[in-house]
Amino acid sequence: MRLEKASYKAIKYACLKFHYAKTVPVRNISYSVFNKNNEWCGVICYGLGACANLGKKYNAVSGQFLELTRMALNGKQESTSKAMSISIKLLKKHKPLVKVLISYADKGQNHFGTIYQATNWLFVEESKSSGKECFYKGKWVHDRGPSSLPKEQREKLLYRKKSGKYKYIFPLTKELKRDCQQLSKPYPKKELLN
Repeated sequence: MRLEKASYKAIKYACLKFHYAKTVPVRNISYSVFNKNNEWCGVICYGLGACANLGKKYNAVSGQFLELTRMALNGKQESTSKAMSISIKLLKKHKPLVKVLISYADKGQNHFGTIYQATNWLFVEESKSSGKECFYKGKWVHDRGPSSLPKEQREKLLYRKKSGKYKYIFPLTKELKRDCQQLSKPYPKKELLN
């Protein structure tokens, strides 16, 4: 498996075709993933995050943290966790000032952060959401998703409060890893269905 910096064309294609959100995030650095047969499998994108204070809890100022914003892969990679691990190694090389990575698992998509758990990220927080989502084209999407529909059609859609997210962090320095251990909580688990 190999990763290299991704082109915008690759990022756009993977995010729109392989990721449930069907949007291209604002990115800072992204990697294309290739399997052992040199077949392109998608992208892993890191961005600056939605808020300049996102890293404050972890003693990281702007430029010292990044948010993992997309893993848009087609499933042909040998191992998703290996792809993530390689991307983190490359990130340390390409962005040496970054001290911590932050990411979220979307509870509304029934995600628990399995990939973060498999790669030893720290689970630090479960958030509630004040936003709304709507049922559109067979799935729950952000309430802005069907913005191209006429207002009268949008009003007929089914709406609900967003489910919130699970927050994970990955400290990149030994000191921060030690300091963040106290913030770590037991991983959330999927409940087994009878």
